[in-house]
Formats: sequence, structure tokens, C-alpha cells
Amino acid sequence: VLLEESGGGSVKAGASRRLSCAASGRTFSSFAMAWFRQPAGKEREFVAYINWVRETDYADSVKGRFTISRDNAANAVYLQMNSLEPEDTAVYYCAAGTYSGSFVAADYVYWGHGTQVTVSS
Repeated sequence: VLLEESGGGSVKAGASRRLSCAASGRTFSSFAMAWFRQPAGKEREFVAYINWVRETDYADSVKGRFTISRDNAANAVYLQMNSLEPEDTAVYYCAAGTYSGSFVAADYVYWGHGTQVTVSS
């Protein structure tokens, strides 16, 4: 599975941004999909996941602000980010795995190259 993120950029605090991840290769609908992020100089951290029955979960830091969704017909997963804060500044990665839903980066087999999101105050 090849994953490619898009939609990153620079925004002001309070703005919204939608990230997209296009998948190609093996059957997309059978994978759990997730978003992780990595702030500069910090470790990669879980943001959200959605499994094949569309169950979702989120990191506490983004609950109520971010929404993950998927379109199996389009082989795509999205991350709608609202009320962005400077603390959301990071490189955002899309990931695919076979676990039903996991917060752990090591459980995801396929990764995109990331897209930078910068939120200024």
C-alpha cells in the first residue's frame, strides 16, 4: 500500500484545515487507518484512527476538534482539523495497519511521507 498525504500548510490559530491521504495498492477497505503527527524535535504521537467498520478514536488533545473519516470507494482517509492551535504544529503522517484500531505507531505497517501543518498564533 502506498500512502500520500496532502493538505498541509500554514494557518492562523482558530482556523480549520483538512488533510487527505490517498492510498493505492492492496485492498484499502481492509485496513485500519490512522493519523499520527510529529512536532519538531519530539517523538511521533497518535492523533486518530478509523477501522474497517468505521469505529474511531482520538488522542485527548484533539478530541472535539479533529474528525477522521474514510471513503473506501475513493481509497482515501481524511482528517478534518478545526480550532487549530499552535500546539498542533507538526508533520502529519497517514498510516495503514491490520489491527482493528491502535494508538501504537509500531502496529501500522504502511506510512506516507508526511505533510507539514504549521499553526501560528
